[in-house]
Amino acid sequence: MSNYTDPFPDTDNEKGCHATVTTCDAESQTTLTMEDIEKEAQFMQNCTLELNQLKLQLLNVHISEQAFRENDDKTKFYTGIANFVLLNHIFNLVGKHIKHTSTNVLPPFLEFIITLMKIKLNCPFQDIAYRFGISVSTVSRIFDKWIDTMSTRLQFLILWPQREELIKTMPLVFKQNFGNKVAVIIDCFEVFIDRPSSLIARAMTWSNYKHHNTVKFLIGITPQGVISFISKAWGGRVSDKHITENSGVLRKLLPGDIVLADRGFDIADSVGFYQAKLYIPAFTKGKKQLSAQEVEETRKIANVRIHVERVIGLVRRKYVILQSILPTELVKAKPGESLAPIDKIAQVCCALTNLSESIVPFD
Repeated sequence: MSNYTDPFPDTDNEKGCHATVTTCDAESQTTLTMEDIEKEAQFMQNCTLELNQLKLQLLNVHISEQAFRENDDKTKFYTGIANFVLLNHIFNLVGKHIKHTSTNVLPPFLEFIITLMKIKLNCPFQDIAYRFGISVSTVSRIFDKWIDTMSTRLQFLILWPQREELIKTMPLVFKQNFGNKVAVIIDCFEVFIDRPSSLIARAMTWSNYKHHNTVKFLIGITPQGVISFISKAWGGRVSDKHITENSGVLRKLLPGDIVLADRGFDIADSVGFYQAKLYIPAFTKGKKQLSAQEVEETRKIANVRIHVERVIGLVRRKYVILQSILPTELVKAKPGESLAPIDKIAQVCCALTNLSESIVPFD
């Protein structure tokens, strides 16, 4: 059995040091037990762990130019634009036309992101205000300023192509069924709005089709699936025919052009005025059945007309604001302006959608 000597024997002065720690000064004395120290240490450890978790969460939700530069998935989620390179190119294109001073709370890039977040996700202004630490009124001013400039500077992305360009890029399915003369496929889509307080406005925007107050847009796409026309917003009560005849789209037609549309577009005479031709599915009303030729023509039209519905679906999925119920303030043009905010929003959404890959196969 070995002899063991305690290297730290208790002395009169040190007795009890393993049980308590005592600190003294001239005025007070505080005694902490080892249990208290262990609790404090555990508390500090928990605080450090929580702090690190919060830092990670902040990093994950952080919205900055660097965060977008390093994460294309984040870019696409918040803006609808495929990658940062394209996002930055659009920012540089538009941003140089935005007035920015030292009094602005946020840098121009974040103002640009706020605008895209609004149309992409339709985040409430209050939500955006919390995220960026600014007031709701500041968010509103930022959005108005940027959407106005974007609608002007991105107009070139919604282009009615020359006939030569259409012929060169005509998809095979159109060539087989209609030759090289299809200039545009048209359709209308509606966006819900709040119930207007004015009885007249309420009546003009009521849509019997949607059973809701709406505004209606006429959209035109090329055979290649590119948006080539978007009208101003009209009240949901207005017919597709009236919008088509008064939106300016028919003035873009050339002699010999073919227009594809749905049955509701009873505009053959108006199209014919420009020496163009309208193709719509055959009517079954008053007939027991369609002839074999009518069935074949309807099938051909349906096979290609579906692309305009797919483009409308793409725009609305990509920019959720067009799926939402919008406040009536967005439908009213400001004094001295010809376009209402909703017109500008639709233009920007369509322009940015044209930067996506085509949904129509070339061959």
